[in-house]
Amino acid sequence: MAHFEADRRETRTAAEQSASPIVDSMTYEMATDLRALRTFVHAEALARGLSPQRVELLTLAVSELATNTLQHTSGGGRVRLWAEDGHLFCDVVDKGPVRAFGRGMPAPDAVRGRGLAIVEQVCDEVAVLSDPDGTVVRIRLGI
Repeated sequence: MAHFEADRRETRTAAEQSASPIVDSMTYEMATDLRALRTFVHAEALARGLSPQRVELLTLAVSELATNTLQHTSGGGRVRLWAEDGHLFCDVVDKGPVRAFGRGMPAPDAVRGRGLAIVEQVCDEVAVLSDPDGTVVRIRLGI
């Protein structure tokens, strides 16, 4: 079942709060969580100032990455979203292997393999990182 939480630290000083962006996150574990995940990403991105058209692109990219998580890994994943310095960042974290980007769009008659290519085309930047939580696909869009 999907779970939403905000990583907010109320004990921070005002200066620390302005220096550190508020990161909101949501977990997902099954295909039925994807609708709630898309709603979460859409609402949070709009609230952080991303234009409606760019919100749709971000929502598509996160949906593709989360679907890959559910199809190719176990244990579900987590999405973290924040805005900083005129950009919206979104991490999709799971326990899967590092993904290979930069392969381009598959042939028109290919049955699968378009998800990661779509993510690269609709986002300003895509990076793959490894951290203690697992594999992180970080996407960035300018606000």
